[in-house]
Amino acid sequence: MRIAMIGTGYVGLVSGACFADFGHQVTCVDKDQSKIDGLHAGRMPIWEPGLEALVAHNVKRGRLHFTTDLAEGLKDVDAVFIAVGTPSRKEDGHADLTYVYAAAKEIAETLTGPAVVVTKSTVPVGTGDEIARILAENNAPEGTSVASNPEFLREGAAIRDFKIPDRIVVGAEDEKAREVLREVYRPLFLNKAPILFTGRRTAELIKYAANAFLATKISFINEIADLCEAVGADVQEVSRGIGLDNRIGPKFLHAGPGYGGSCFPKDTLALLQTAEGTGVPMRIVGSVVAVNDARKAAMADRVRKALGGELAGKRIGVLGLTFKPNTDDMRDAPSVTLIKRLQEGGATVAAFDPVGREQAEPILPGVDFAADAYAAAEGADALVLVTEWDEFRALDLKRLAGAMKGRELIDLRNAYDPAMARAAGLSYQGVGRGELPAD
Repeated sequence: MRIAMIGTGYVGLVSGACFADFGHQVTCVDKDQSKIDGLHAGRMPIWEPGLEALVAHNVKRGRLHFTTDLAEGLKDVDAVFIAVGTPSRKEDGHADLTYVYAAAKEIAETLTGPAVVVTKSTVPVGTGDEIARILAENNAPEGTSVASNPEFLREGAAIRDFKIPDRIVVGAEDEKAREVLREVYRPLFLNKAPILFTGRRTAELIKYAANAFLATKISFINEIADLCEAVGADVQEVSRGIGLDNRIGPKFLHAGPGYGGSCFPKDTLALLQTAEGTGVPMRIVGSVVAVNDARKAAMADRVRKALGGELAGKRIGVLGLTFKPNTDDMRDAPSVTLIKRLQEGGATVAAFDPVGREQAEPILPGVDFAADAYAAAEGADALVLVTEWDEFRALDLKRLAGAMKGRELIDLRNAYDPAMARAAGLSYQGVGRGELPAD
């Protein structure tokens, strides 16, 4: 099938490359000439494991193309996927649909024959209805239909998630759209990936409900971690104990500094705005957002407490800046709140991240970006592990202790065994690892 992907960001590029790898003819369209030039030169606009090789392979095979020319991208297409950004509006937190609606208008004006216009971007309930109205208003070819096909890709594992999905959700109001998308995803039927056909509005809400539920699990276990510290329990064992219950499951039950990234913060706020607009209170989701905001803000206080209540004049090493491993995404990363509060308290910060430096530098002025973990620890009064990159999981703790001025290791991801850290000469503090004083 011939597919156009509007947008070459995280969702658009990964989806386009994977569709091409299935054997479809895919053209990715973007207004940013520098992005398209970079892709033609083999430079990826995002960092995602395996993406560069996947793109190169399918370009070489003649299945994947990049252009700024919308007419070229839409020529003879069966399906057009809208995968542009939907950032949170600063004034109210609602999803900004400016780019989505602008894309719909241009698609309507450019299509020369009927096609299925599919929203891949995460959009509030009712967006598909508005896209249908825009298409009709701007004289899209007769027979053009609209569908919703939300993405469920985890940064750092996006290619695998696309090719081996838990499910495929398609919201459509007509059989033509269902037929086209059934054919688009037919290669996945070999993996017996379930495809769930719903109405458009239901599909749009599924995406928000899924992300809000996962965010809820994170905020829940973070509050349990605080309780563990107060009563002398271990949150990791609590997580395992409840996660073995099939009704709960083990995923997203890892206590830490709070969630960040491009999805959970934005989507929980957008869901709250949608609910407010309908007069339906969503008290649980509202609490999840509040707990997470407070969680990120409280991490600097942990460092302050470990240093005897004073940050001024202290040097703090920070390991990991991106909101999670295996991505360069700094959006709403807990490290940003942490570092800014440390700086406000008078501390200087040295930080290292395996891939996040380029994205981090513009938003973290005054940070000394180190060459590696040991350089970040050099002369530090305290060392804070924020993002659990693989290369941070087996650091030489004795070497770290020898490089540091102080001995405080604040492990916000519980990556290390407390006894091992203390044996290496470090004063260890994890998250939710409560230890009652000896009798």
